Amino acid sequence: MQRYFINQPADGQKLALPKDVAHHLVTVLRATVGSQVELVLADHRVYLATLTATNPAQVKIVQDLDRDSELPLRVTLVCGLPKTKEKPELIVQKATELGADRIVFFESARSISYWAKNKQAKKLARLQKIADGAAEQSHRNRQPQVAYYPDLESALAANPADQRVVAWEESAKQGETSALHRLLVGMTTGQSLLAVFGPEGGLTGQEVERMQEVGVVPVGLGPRILRTETAPLYFMAAVSYASELATTQR
Repeated sequence: MQRYFINQPADGQKLALPKDVAHHLVTVLRATVGSQVELVLADHRVYLATLTATNPAQVKIVQDLDRDSELPLRVTLVCGLPKTKEKPELIVQKATELGADRIVFFESARSISYWAKNKQAKKLARLQKIADGAAEQSHRNRQPQVAYYPDLESALAANPADQRVVAWEESAKQGETSALHRLLVGMTTGQSLLAVFGPEGGLTGQEVERMQEVGVVPVGLGPRILRTETAPLYFMAAVSYASELATTQR
């Protein structure tokens, strides 16, 4: 069933649909009076609604579906800016599907590309639109926020978390295999987790040292070297397994 995010309070049974949602539902999907949709309202809860009129489009709330598809942990991904525009789009779309709460890009010492100030707003708007669409498609309760910072220090300062790690390829090369597992199994529902990933070419030793000085823990992601767009997705899958799947089997 189609899902839409509507930033309106759930204090009434009837709602007028925003123009973009109405256009997609009525014009693109050709919904008619009586068609049903799922709406995520301002309280981040999912409601079943029935279309009662098409011009203008209006719906009636039928019931609270009491569904929550969010990860137990609030995850922020802090990614060194990749060199092509397709890679940030891929990271945002797939990380949203995997449950990320916030996706941040920053200019690393080894970043090849950068976002000019006069283009940052447009690029962020496009990435946010991708995140919003992926959140609807994957039936999320929340739309992750996308942000951009000119350097690593700014990104870390603006995104505090209960636990912070950096995916560091040298940890994997040195045979470290359990730091991420120990950290994840020690976290509890509702806590926040931030993870930093380098661009193509990886993070510099100086960047990792500065992060360690402020409590960011280096962790390995297995013995294979992952691409800049693969590492955050691997990480999200590991978080999902540790916090959702493994816990239900105990």
